[in-house]
Amino acid sequence: MSMAVASLRFLSRRRHHFRLTAPLAVPCTRAAFLSDAAEDVPRAAPPPPGRKVLESFREEFEIGGRLIAFETGKIARFANGSVVISMEDTNVLATVAAAKSSDPVRDFLPLTVDYQEKQFAQGVIPTTYMRREGAPKERELLCGRIIDRPIRPLFPRGFYHDVQITVNVLSSDGKQDPDVMAANASSAALMLSDIPWNGPIGVIRVGRIDGNFVLNPTVDELGLSDLNLVYACSRDKTLMIDVQAREITERDLQAGMKLAHSEAVKCIDPQIRLAKRAGKDKKEYKLSMISDESYEKIRTLSEAPIEEVFTDKTYGKFERGEALQNITESVKAKLEEECDEESLKFLPKAVDTVRKQVIRNRIIKEGLRLDGRQLDEVRPLYCESSTYPVLHGSALFSRGDTQVLCTVTLGAPGDAQRLDSIVGPPTKRFMLHYSFPPFSINEVAKRGGLNRREVGHGTLAEKALLAVLPPEDDFPYTVRINSEVMASDGSTSMASVCGGSMALMDAGIPVREHVAGVSVGLVSEADPTTGDISNYRILTDILGLEDHLGDMDFKIAGTRRGITAIQLDIKPAGIPLDIVCESLEPARKARNQILDRMDQEISSARAINDGSGPRLATLRFSSDSLRKLLFHRKKIEQDTGARVSVSDGTVTIVAKTQTIMDKALEKVEFLVGREIEVGRTYKGIVSSIKEYGAFVEFNGGQQGLLHISELSHEPVSKVSDLVSVGQVLSLTCIGQDVRGNVKLSLKATLPHRPKKELASQDTAPLENQDLVGWAAVENMASKDADVEPSSSKDEDGTTEETPAFSTPAVIIRSAADCDADDAANGPTKKKSKVAKSSPRVYKPAKERQEARAASPKKASSTSTAKKNKKVKADDSGSNGLDAIPGQDISSTPESSSSTNFRSGSMKLGDVVTVKVYQIRAYGLVLELSDGVRGMHKFVENGRKNFEVGEKMLAKCSSFNAKGVPVFSLLD
Repeated sequence: MSMAVASLRFLSRRRHHFRLTAPLAVPCTRAAFLSDAAEDVPRAAPPPPGRKVLESFREEFEIGGRLIAFETGKIARFANGSVVISMEDTNVLATVAAAKSSDPVRDFLPLTVDYQEKQFAQGVIPTTYMRREGAPKERELLCGRIIDRPIRPLFPRGFYHDVQITVNVLSSDGKQDPDVMAANASSAALMLSDIPWNGPIGVIRVGRIDGNFVLNPTVDELGLSDLNLVYACSRDKTLMIDVQAREITERDLQAGMKLAHSEAVKCIDPQIRLAKRAGKDKKEYKLSMISDESYEKIRTLSEAPIEEVFTDKTYGKFERGEALQNITESVKAKLEEECDEESLKFLPKAVDTVRKQVIRNRIIKEGLRLDGRQLDEVRPLYCESSTYPVLHGSALFSRGDTQVLCTVTLGAPGDAQRLDSIVGPPTKRFMLHYSFPPFSINEVAKRGGLNRREVGHGTLAEKALLAVLPPEDDFPYTVRINSEVMASDGSTSMASVCGGSMALMDAGIPVREHVAGVSVGLVSEADPTTGDISNYRILTDILGLEDHLGDMDFKIAGTRRGITAIQLDIKPAGIPLDIVCESLEPARKARNQILDRMDQEISSARAINDGSGPRLATLRFSSDSLRKLLFHRKKIEQDTGARVSVSDGTVTIVAKTQTIMDKALEKVEFLVGREIEVGRTYKGIVSSIKEYGAFVEFNGGQQGLLHISELSHEPVSKVSDLVSVGQVLSLTCIGQDVRGNVKLSLKATLPHRPKKELASQDTAPLENQDLVGWAAVENMASKDADVEPSSSKDEDGTTEETPAFSTPAVIIRSAADCDADDAANGPTKKKSKVAKSSPRVYKPAKERQEARAASPKKASSTSTAKKNKKVKADDSGSNGLDAIPGQDISSTPESSSSTNFRSGSMKLGDVVTVKVYQIRAYGLVLELSDGVRGMHKFVENGRKNFEVGEKMLAKCSSFNAKGVPVFSLLD
């Protein structure tokens, strides 16, 4: 230690004698010093990067006037095969990859198709919390099925390697649906790869607009089309069909499929040319094939007992399955005794092949099915509607051992499903959700999220029923059907169509007619070398085992008029189109048989308000009222339990029961206000009290006068004895006074009116007059606004026209104004009241219909009674028009208040329909529908050629001195 210290001291004393001529080289560090010579040498610049050239190959072709192109070599070069397909500004990338080895005990093809539409393709950032795309949406799963179904049958037998096809939409112009493009691009990617595959295929979409077929229609054109056919094929055989239609006939559908086949094959040659230019040589993959010796040994041991099981008609689904499993176990025991490992490895697949051969031989040669039915026979049916009356709609449908429970739930327009697809509509108001629980096939399994099979089956049934739903304008509800499979033995999706159709009618949805579906199968004999079919049988209403062991599952749904939905899945490498077309006729006959049985259970929609169906009310408000409603919406929903939604200026209220709906409407009237009607009861709050009555705030902030005479049937000396400020009252609107004040009555809501008061009345009560209604202040249009007449729906569904211009807002006088007016008129002087606005009499919906039906009779009787009265006309000062026939102008104001328009039923600016009653020298006598008459004076250069009985629109412009309304005619 001391020597080291001494050495350091020596170096420190002698350091000025040393000079470093070169930097010290320290490992893993950068030199800190440079020599003088090194500082003078210039450093060489790094070489520029070379220009990389991406060699790409492109093939173009045209279908339906649209240019389509395949391109490879530019994107995703590491993938086993990659292709970008483009049509206009829509570009889709498809890639394929395969595992290098397969599981030795696997006996199926693990093909995975992942289709994804990311929002960047349409220039949108996702609206999710993380601003990322989440789990696959329903549309992405359905597009993956469109790709999978025609591609899967073309892989060679025994190829059990993992294969993954990934499809991404790179850009979308919103015009073309990318699903068909994705299927063609996937086929081209498989052709370019080294994966063994017996392609290529061609996929095309066909629509029909005004009876003319359209190839690859745009999204907008599909909205006008009554056919949406997606067709996939090889050069000479059909591989997949998917149809949504509006009751297209079998003959028209055959024409569309033949056109689709001839056009779809145009996609095949460009793929072959592209594969020759840029494709890889097919790799020799190891196929999991059983040897002929092992298969023959297993067939010898199992064929006889399997045939015995299939010939016994007493076996049910599970009894038959248990017997077949026992046969497999007995064969396995014998092979284990012989230590035949090769045969044991392929035992399940070999036994399944033996079953398939036994069943197919019996069907083709003998025409015998598993359950003893004829080839075109439908299994026994069971139909039941309103299974659970507490639900909005429910139905139970069984075909053989297949059983499905369908329920319908109705909701508001705001309950519609929001879609984030890059094409198509943003929302969906009709949904069918299909559920296949494990207990339906007596199995134990874990329930997960969205299942591709469940989504596909539910969408097929949804397409089938969509064609018969009423338009959204006629039926604004959002509809959800839940199809719960209770037992499965084939064609549960078609059973969902039948059960869903009955449940829709049970819910009161006005569908035109029932929709039914049936599945058709195929069993064929084909040449093993060429694949040509030599013999075949078509089966109607196939069982689950017939579906598994057959060649085709052809699901066809529709009405008696035509087909609404089709889904064709096949197992061999294609089926001739002629056999597919031949299957349509037995499906039509079976469908009609099922429809007959469904009609026996329920043949028309029930009333929607029967049972537990929800109540829906649609209201329209002005902008000010809408803002007020949005402010109070949460309070209305919390206090009543109803749901309030606002969309495009329309307010929709949905309630579970009529009681809740009444509470919600009452709350809306109280907080927001609605159209005021005579005879309707409103809730209001007393805002101030005067000697002559009380002012009440009601109907969303409007003011009304509760006169002291309307407080009770008994005389009232002081207003404050019965009401107080802030008190909530239920009041009836009884009309308007001369200055436009809304008149309210408390005694009209009280029961047991005294008889002596009824006897003392000389005139008919105001609420019995046939008055014309006025709109709420918030809903009134400007008088000078140049707008078209609008229509409003009444509660009973009838529509009444509202003129484009309306009366001015109701003026509520203050207490001081009322006191001043009373002082001017004197305490005993009674003045004839002139109404500036006339509320209409409120009646329930049923009473309104009866009143409308009886109104012509009532008008004619009133007119006849008035014609019997004789009135002398005073020609001086009125040109002979002031005296109107049928109106007694000499009576007192009290006695004539029921017939004088100015006293209660007519106001300035009212537009009414009038009829010419008399033609005079200086004008016309006009008659209204209720028999009361007014006049019209001729003007210079005006029309004077009229006929008695001619009807026209007239506007009340003034009143003469005797209270007769003067009209001006509208063009």
